[in-house]
Amino acid sequence: MNFDEKLHHLIDEALYEDVGDGDHSALSCIPADARGKAVLKIKQDGILAGVEVGKKIFQYQEPGAVFTKFKNDGEEMKYGEQAFEVEATVHTILRCERLVLNCMQRMSGIATLTRQYTGKLKGYKTRLLDTRKTTPNFRLLEKEAVRIGGGVNHRFGLYDMIMLKDNHIDYCGSLEKAIAQAADYVQRYKPGLRIEVETRNLEEVKRVITAGRGKVFRIMLDNFKPDQVREAVLLIGEDFETEASGGISLDNIEEYAKTGVDFVSVGALIHQARSLDLSLKAVPL
Repeated sequence: MNFDEKLHHLIDEALYEDVGDGDHSALSCIPADARGKAVLKIKQDGILAGVEVGKKIFQYQEPGAVFTKFKNDGEEMKYGEQAFEVEATVHTILRCERLVLNCMQRMSGIATLTRQYTGKLKGYKTRLLDTRKTTPNFRLLEKEAVRIGGGVNHRFGLYDMIMLKDNHIDYCGSLEKAIAQAADYVQRYKPGLRIEVETRNLEEVKRVITAGRGKVFRIMLDNFKPDQVREAVLLIGEDFETEASGGISLDNIEEYAKTGVDFVSVGALIHQARSLDLSLKAVPL
């Protein structure tokens, strides 16, 4: 499925959860054909994310809804500004209001935190990755918010990359065996699927370099201190991409960037982000 197809699935499920057998608050007092207008008001400074998603939600529910943007995804937003205006049937506006706000508030919080992290990487070659530490059934928009904030999306799930982590290696029996079997699996079942391997120390890095040449595209340096990352990057050279992961924060991310590592992955981009305050208010026609 493409992005819009996945989003439509998310919208259907979210509205089913919220609306159930009907929005009885609206049904009880608003005529079905009544039209209205509403504006998205910004109540907290940050990076705006989810405007395009909001548009897609309203127009998926009502293709004739008129959506006017005042600000774009990725722009700085300030208290008191307006992000968009929507004109549609009142029932559509009220049915979609909470879903749009929930998505945009969460996405804007993630984009804002991501922008803080990427700001620390200016001037360095290191790029920022997200992780699979996401909210079940909301990964699509959490990762989209990271992208809007300036980060790079890592794998979306277990299906689009092989990542041999410590548990895979331990269950398989050895690092070398896991790499060999993964490479054989790719050749037989899914050519082109890339393999990344997690390492826990410099000795494992050396073993991946030996066993993974021509098979592995990236080596993850898990819970390495910056000086250990620097040593590993020098050891690896240009033969593999490098990724540092574990314990990376706003306070130390620049120290990791100074090592020359290609990527840093930070789960906190998503699981520690705080939603920002937005509201959707009716406007008289």
